[in-house]
Amino acid sequence: MTYKELWQELENRYGEGEAKAVVRYLLEVGYGMTMTDILCGAVEQQDDERLREQLRRLQAGEPVQYVVGLAEFCGRQFVVRPGVLIPRPETEDLVSLATKGKTHILDIGTGSGCIAITLALEMPEAQVEAWDISDDALAVARENALRLNARVDFQKKDILSVSSLASPSSISSNSSLSRKPFDLIVSNPPYICERERADMAQHVLEHEPGLALFVPDDDPLKFYRAIARLGLSALTPDGQLMFEINPLYAGELKKMLSDLGYYDIAIHEDRFFKKRFVVSSVRRAAAE
Repeated sequence: MTYKELWQELENRYGEGEAKAVVRYLLEVGYGMTMTDILCGAVEQQDDERLREQLRRLQAGEPVQYVVGLAEFCGRQFVVRPGVLIPRPETEDLVSLATKGKTHILDIGTGSGCIAITLALEMPEAQVEAWDISDDALAVARENALRLNARVDFQKKDILSVSSLASPSSISSNSSLSRKPFDLIVSNPPYICERERADMAQHVLEHEPGLALFVPDDDPLKFYRAIARLGLSALTPDGQLMFEINPLYAGELKKMLSDLGYYDIAIHEDRFFKKRFVVSSVRRAAAE
């Protein structure tokens, strides 16, 4: 098949522009082709049966990252499979906020491991721990850490079941790293309310894990509250929380953090000019 034949097969579903972008991603990431290779006919030398199977999956709406098995994040390739959320470009902005002098970091809800692994690689002096409740996600995260030669201690933990009064030593009792408190807790937890499903792309709803996306309509801050309570005992004095957030609840989240005793609470926009991140510090008295 030619490049033109491939994108034309997807045009009815995606439109011409997106169809071309999807096929370019498939060929560049999945087959290692340059645009010059593509335009010079290198596509026609590939396994036609394999391409047709991938095309079938794309026509069914499966994200191209799952079809290829790789997603780009902060200039690196991360393995992704159904069962882990595909990293979003705006989450790279959260990593940029976090790479500032922290030495003991916890990533809650790590998914593919993209945040934790990137922080570990960008700050090799830091000790990085990462939690997730999903065995599938942890398997992918560990595979990514091995591929990218990153030192991250992955733990299976459910933040909703971790006591907010637990001491740092008990929180990290299974960790291969130190048991000292964290000076940064970073998280991109589930934050989309069930009622927002109607406004979401069908390929996300059909293929990406709901466990990593949705929260109940009556409790949109469910995970943020649990993580913030954990931070009161698990963070060092003046340690920081950094969240990716739903812009709809930025004000409500800021108030909740203030009520718990956090200070210097700042809301940051992402690259698309949406209120997407909250950074706050825990008061010394709360952590002692």
